[in-house]
Amino acid sequence: MKTNDIVVIGAGAAGLMAARFAALEAPEGVTVHLVESTPDGGRKILISGGGRCNVLPGTFRPERYVTDSSPNLLRRMLRAWPLEEQREFFTNELGLELQLEPETGKLFPVSGKARDVRDALVAAARKAGCQMHFGVRVTAIEPRWHVHLADGRVLDAARVMVATGGLSVPATGSDGAGLRWVEALGHTVHPTYPALTPLTLSPPVHADLAGVSLPVTLRAPGARPRFETHDGFLFTHRGYSGPSVLDASHLAIRSRTAGAHQGLEVQWTEQGQEDWNERLQSAGGGTVGGVLSDALPNRLAHRLAEDAGVAWDQPLARLPREQRLALVRALTAWPVPWSGDEGYKKAEVTGGGVALSEVDPLTLESRIQPGLHLCGEVLDAFGPIGGHNFLWAWTTGRGAGLGAARALAE
Repeated sequence: MKTNDIVVIGAGAAGLMAARFAALEAPEGVTVHLVESTPDGGRKILISGGGRCNVLPGTFRPERYVTDSSPNLLRRMLRAWPLEEQREFFTNELGLELQLEPETGKLFPVSGKARDVRDALVAAARKAGCQMHFGVRVTAIEPRWHVHLADGRVLDAARVMVATGGLSVPATGSDGAGLRWVEALGHTVHPTYPALTPLTLSPPVHADLAGVSLPVTLRAPGARPRFETHDGFLFTHRGYSGPSVLDASHLAIRSRTAGAHQGLEVQWTEQGQEDWNERLQSAGGGTVGGVLSDALPNRLAHRLAEDAGVAWDQPLARLPREQRLALVRALTAWPVPWSGDEGYKKAEVTGGGVALSEVDPLTLESRIQPGLHLCGEVLDAFGPIGGHNFLWAWTTGRGAGLGAARALAE
């Protein structure tokens, strides 16, 4: 390899985007090489959205991203490639028409196939001139710049991009190697933790509710900044999942690390405390079971009545005040009794990572090691469920690719 080439390590969402833009913008005589340990790349793309790939959010929510770095810097980086421009890129450049799923506000490919997204990104990088090296594992990188491969080869380059992901879903090839490399090169890596992962309870006292799913409002009392989300909740055999729980899981996990316990509360319907209090008092000759079964899945309704200590056939006209208030609390502020989590095995993303202050917000070039660019999950930021983490990968991948190629052109 020539020393003015570019090496991209990792063919996930960020790496594929970085390789495409780097190859497209690279000056004549510069080759972009994409090195990937798996046989085909894009493994997280393939499993996202239940195999449909939630490419982008329908609405950009920068305030919902989480970082231990500067929130202002994070927002600046996110806005480098506006959502609408990204949507146009997928449609016009990749030929992937996206459609909005109204009930979730998420953008999926019309084909409904995640493989189409992965394949389109690989094809776009190849078309731009990128040389693909699948099934090749990188063991180390060192300045200026030498990329060591498991087969003993050493690749020399002028620019290196680390797009290796974090620690989430290790079955897709994520092993945290990139984080270890850049930390050894002098970068600050904020403590990592599994994020967007299901919560568990031991023993799983709600296992009999497994499969019950419904939209809820979930809150984290006392959390700063204030946390509230409106999305799906799912009972599992081991605990609790669904978008609302995944979005709140980092608060629970980080509280446990700090030796505390972040409480989570669920409001099961759109009606709040006052509404339910009035409804239970003015329901006339009905029963507790009759009112609850009209509003909730039957298994859940029975369990909430039991939790509140109220008989299912209790006439509402003779419902004691204490029982009514207990039932209102169960309906509007039900405490999620979590005790653990599913960890990186089922985490959608990795929390923590390289401090954002240590990379240029536009080119993603390291401020510690010139010629090194970082993008995607290795950086200290993640967003909520719903395409926000792909948006981060696309944005930072494009920025790194353009930054590396244009630096060589200059």
